[in-house]
Amino acid sequence: MTEFFKNVPEIKYEGPESTNPFAFKYYNAEEVVAGKKMKEHLPFAMAWWHNLGATGVDMFGMGTADKSFGATPGTMEHAKAKVDAGIEFMKKLGIEYYCFHDVDLVPEADDINETNRRLDEISDYILEKTKGTNIKCLWGTANMFGNPRYMNGAGSTSSADVYCFAAAQVKKALDITVKLGGRGYVFWGGREGYETLLNTDVKFEQENIANLMRLAVEYGRSIGFTGDFYIEPKPKEPMKHQYDFDAATAIGFLRQYGLDKDFKMNIEANHATLAGHTFEHELRISAINGMLGSIDANQGDMLLGWDTDEFPYDVYTATNAMLEVLRAGGLTGGFNFDAKNRRPSNTPEDMFYAFILGMDTFALGLKKAAAILEDGRLEENLKKKYESFNSEIGQKIRNHSASLEELSDYACAMKKPELPVSGRQEYLQSVVNSVLFK
Repeated sequence: MTEFFKNVPEIKYEGPESTNPFAFKYYNAEEVVAGKKMKEHLPFAMAWWHNLGATGVDMFGMGTADKSFGATPGTMEHAKAKVDAGIEFMKKLGIEYYCFHDVDLVPEADDINETNRRLDEISDYILEKTKGTNIKCLWGTANMFGNPRYMNGAGSTSSADVYCFAAAQVKKALDITVKLGGRGYVFWGGREGYETLLNTDVKFEQENIANLMRLAVEYGRSIGFTGDFYIEPKPKEPMKHQYDFDAATAIGFLRQYGLDKDFKMNIEANHATLAGHTFEHELRISAINGMLGSIDANQGDMLLGWDTDEFPYDVYTATNAMLEVLRAGGLTGGFNFDAKNRRPSNTPEDMFYAFILGMDTFALGLKKAAAILEDGRLEENLKKKYESFNSEIGQKIRNHSASLEELSDYACAMKKPELPVSGRQEYLQSVVNSVLFK
């Protein structure tokens, strides 16, 4: 097999004192943190589209990175070269999972039957090349936003023919996900939304989206798919307003249409900030609703109002995120690096530097989150903040045994309540700093 990354050795853990650019400083796969190996807490995945396909093209310029891997783009030879390059890449980094859209794997043909044949061919090739390794699929999905036919979305389309085409793509993507052993299947509604209400029937479109998801669940279960289906919330871009705006909106949608037993959230950090939330907020909302499933590990630029898909480097954010993951007991999915190199970072070596950065950032975040929980001061303060609900009247409120009249009588007898206890925000922020920089 051709070696595509000849200048890159196998990436190993060397510790925080290392200056070797091709070494992990914090990610030590076998190190036990909070009772589990680091690789069990952090099942990292490679995004096929960004890592093996993104060349740095933007609306102002051509690509800067060569992702041909010695083959002609747009051919099945190129599709197979990406498989070979991707497997080598994952092996050298010790990554065991990948995520894909259908058209990431093969070039789309004019005839869907030919596209499906190509997907069968490439999935056979992936299985052949990953045999005897630990490499497997984390989740799959169908690209139902890039082709012009999806100008009005897939489930939300105004065309019954396009709706049927979307259903066919979902069916085949599910087939391939199951074939490759995927743990999940994602719906990212890239164009499931609207530009103006002047020409949009929101109720009609949302009912059709829910129906497509219901049909996917029924089909997936019929072919033996036992994993979770995911919604990946995003408020805007490419549509002005997307129906899966944030975790709370998506959860409400799932419950409204009876899909909440099969679906969880795939939370992306950059999408959270576009919705005006923090990453950890979206994780918390998902977790308390029993729907924290998987994570797209990236970050955005707060000075820019679009989805920049940067590799994560903010340890504060990673620590807060891992606090939520640890408190929730972990993920059913994993940590997919839905992230791309910056346009000037265009060499094969830069691909590795980016993943080392991201993996180290979340590894350090994991260690610091575990240390914060072990320190106990945040949890202790949280208990004190709400301790008044341990009183007799507080417990009646909590177990719903008090009437409105009883609560009113209690207040009138009290005449005037004391102020709530201090939240001690600044103190807690100093606690976090003391653990982070210990």
